[in-house]
Amino acid sequence: MKVFLVCLLACVITTAIGVLVLSLVYVKNTAFMKDTGIKDNGASSPKPDEKSVDMKFQFLNHLGKSKVYTYPGGEIQWARFRNDVNEYQSDEEMEFGKSINNHRSKMTFGTLRIKSKGLRAPHWHFNANEHGYLLQGTAWIGVIHADDNVITTYNVTAGQVIFFPRNTVHWIKNVGSEDCVFLLFFTTHEELQTLDVDDAFFSTPEDIAARALKPQGGVNFIRTFKKQVEDQAINLPPNLNELVQNATYVQSPDNLVWRYFYNLKGSAEYHFPGGIFQWARYRINGAGLNETEKIFSESLNKHENTLTLATLRIFSNELGQPHFHFNANEMGYVISGCGQAGVILSSGVTTSFNIGIGDVIFFPVGTQHYLKSICDEDLFLILAYSTGNQLETLRMNDYFRGTADHILAQLFSKEQAEFNKFPRAAKK
Repeated sequence: MKVFLVCLLACVITTAIGVLVLSLVYVKNTAFMKDTGIKDNGASSPKPDEKSVDMKFQFLNHLGKSKVYTYPGGEIQWARFRNDVNEYQSDEEMEFGKSINNHRSKMTFGTLRIKSKGLRAPHWHFNANEHGYLLQGTAWIGVIHADDNVITTYNVTAGQVIFFPRNTVHWIKNVGSEDCVFLLFFTTHEELQTLDVDDAFFSTPEDIAARALKPQGGVNFIRTFKKQVEDQAINLPPNLNELVQNATYVQSPDNLVWRYFYNLKGSAEYHFPGGIFQWARYRINGAGLNETEKIFSESLNKHENTLTLATLRIFSNELGQPHFHFNANEMGYVISGCGQAGVILSSGVTTSFNIGIGDVIFFPVGTQHYLKSICDEDLFLILAYSTGNQLETLRMNDYFRGTADHILAQLFSKEQAEFNKFPRAAKK
């Protein structure tokens, strides 16, 4: 009996101590929650306040509101993904960056402005091909290819396209009196990895640079080079006329130039109801291309993860009808005019939004989308598609008209004869 009472007393004391400890923990936790402003709503962990961002910004970037990166010879603006979310200027910009990354788009966009006589320093990209469209100005381009050390140089004017395969050293020199403005697409949805030649030079030990370059004076000559305080990504020294006495802008043979160049403004026009396309793209067997255009076509197809570029003009108040692409994401930049874009996601969720000069748009592969001009002037864009093969597209009128009328009658619960009101697809 005594043993029983002793055990009972021990149990009571243990239980009392346990209840006391739990009470103290609860009181302490409640006080902490009050001090920090956390509300106990029964959830396992509190949810931070989240700003609601309009879903349209998954497909729209107001580039004019983004940060301008300035250099002695010009400036760059980006519509891109950033690993550090603090580098975004707004929640809307972050939504776009996350969208192109989440969709594995293989696309980044930037505008490059180079002042007269300015130079985009020789550089290369570790993780992307680069495609560009010259919107304004005149430039001299240089490309150094791998292995055979072939150096290709050429001149480019507004309306023409440039192409730099991944890891080829290249430069852009403004040789005109006005600013050059390039619209650039890079084939990565990650952060672009770039190295400029001057940074590579100054990061190389002096003795190693001397042994590699073998200058007169050896390492002592190498030591006369001084790294500039300002980033020289776009270079324009104030004493340029003293530094350069004899500049020549050589044009390489066409068989070399057209590997990296395409005369988009001079290419064939493809008309559709409501507008015009012009294409810088790969064509199987070079169909519809002249001899120099075939060189560019094969160059695109030869390299991995290249892009198809196009200009699209939609006449005032006309429509680029709903369609989707089987094999490519699409990104574009509004050059002139104003319009409306619409997107239908796989879930059936839709969004539409207005677009204007300087806006960047993005349509993931397989999403149905349309563009409509809503101004008195034409809507004009440069577009890029994430394929170096032929673009595969299906338009709404094609898949709707191509579906048997009795299938449509069953689907829409509408009499079969009613579908005769839609013009049928022409038999081929």
